[in-house]
Amino acid sequence: METVVSKDGTIIAFDRYGGGPPLILVSGATATRAAETSLAETMSGDFTVLSYDRRGRGDSGDTLPYAVEREMEDLEALINEAGGSAFVFGHSSGGVLALRAATSGLEILKLAVYEPPFIVDNSRTSVPDDYVAHLDQLIAEGRKDDALEYFMTKAVGIPEEYIEQMKAAPFWEMSESVAHTIPYDGRVMGNTMSGKPLSKEPWDSIEAPTLVIDGGASEAWMRHGARQLAEMPPDSQHVTLEGQDHLPANEVLAPVLVEFFGSK
Repeated sequence: METVVSKDGTIIAFDRYGGGPPLILVSGATATRAAETSLAETMSGDFTVLSYDRRGRGDSGDTLPYAVEREMEDLEALINEAGGSAFVFGHSSGGVLALRAATSGLEILKLAVYEPPFIVDNSRTSVPDDYVAHLDQLIAEGRKDDALEYFMTKAVGIPEEYIEQMKAAPFWEMSESVAHTIPYDGRVMGNTMSGKPLSKEPWDSIEAPTLVIDGGASEAWMRHGARQLAEMPPDSQHVTLEGQDHLPANEVLAPVLVEFFGSK
């Protein structure tokens, strides 16, 4: 484990793998850098991969009050550690954080995102208007388990009848330990889970070549959001990984990323 210090003094923990051009992995909601270990190792033959704990998770610190801008500064600190510029890959809401960072002018050479969870039409129910406020309340009351359940049902879209079974799985305890950061991702998402089409701004200001990826076995709403996003950045392309869902297999995802980041 290594660390960098973000602009507000927050310690951000990361692991470094391999050698070559720098590539930073940005995880989605409830995930720590441990979730990126397999992909990082797979990509390490072609890149110097930096996988980090987003603030409030794992071995990274947390400085309140939270602001999306502080998370973009965390990514900037990693980019500076990598040499001043880097490729970036973001998964799910981590992809949205990476997209927002790209609109702010960070030195992102190329950007790839996998299934940013935009809800852009009526193919599924949008999140409640008070989604983030309710999460804040649950966390303030110490109800992390309830906050995780609320996220799973209202944002991820898991039917309530499956929740009890999920609570028995090993991942639930780990996710609950970082449930206080779920409202952070809610703020990263902003109004993009409202069921309304994406506005061109700010995504059309992204200058970095951008690859938007979705899975052919994912739910329709995920794919609709990805395709809509792919129309926004001036230099963008869209790829569907057939047979993959929101958690794609590394052996399918990695070659696509290697080709994209390695091309001129």
